[in-house]
Amino acid sequence: MSVFLMKDAVHVEEAEVENCVRDVMKEKKIEQKDTRFKTNLQISLLQITGYKKLYLNVENLRRIPYDSENEEHEEQLIELWNLLMPHENLKARVSKQWCDIGFQGDDPKTDFRGMGLLGLVNLVYFSRHYTNEARQILSRSNHPKLGYSYAIVGINLTEMAYSLLKNGTLKAHLYNLVSGLPQMEHFHQFYCYLVYEFDKFWFEEEPESIMHFNQYREKFHEKIKGLLLDYNVVLTLQDTKKP
Repeated sequence: MSVFLMKDAVHVEEAEVENCVRDVMKEKKIEQKDTRFKTNLQISLLQITGYKKLYLNVENLRRIPYDSENEEHEEQLIELWNLLMPHENLKARVSKQWCDIGFQGDDPKTDFRGMGLLGLVNLVYFSRHYTNEARQILSRSNHPKLGYSYAIVGINLTEMAYSLLKNGTLKAHLYNLVSGLPQMEHFHQFYCYLVYEFDKFWFEEEPESIMHFNQYREKFHEKIKGLLLDYNVVLTLQDTKKP
């Protein structure tokens, strides 16, 4: 057997999962009417298949460079500004105003180089789905002593979420969160959790200056990796915000 059948099972495509479950049950002489076993195996295989597919989708988005000639890319960037700065008009596409939401220069496209379009999509998702929280965190990031570059840190946290997904550390979280195929939405939700928690962490730690960012970023990274070691872990912003 069927060690080989089981090894093959974790590599099946989504459409083949049902047939694969039937074959495994037949090989192991498990009654097809054992619906509990069938359901649990099906969910497990969908989760394993879905995790790999999610990583590929995230990686594909990361590999798309920001293109200022692409209308969709530009629309998302302007949406980010409008969500975060509803009472201030952007005077020009290339403008020092971008620094007000934490980009490094007058054209944000250069800041997306490392994470590509994924960095922008994450920033927009958080601002769109948690608008009040995003504006509050942006405001806190302008603190005279503990301030940090909101957008740049956001892109940095995209890299953190991406690396945790890539190396498999997010498996327990996603398997506990989703009974079936994890979607891009679930990755974005984890990113939102990181942004919200990092801001809290930063102000609790009270770094002497932004010059120590990498040191505190790594400390936060280790904290998150520690939480993800728990087999029962589910890290969501909804749970974090419960009183």
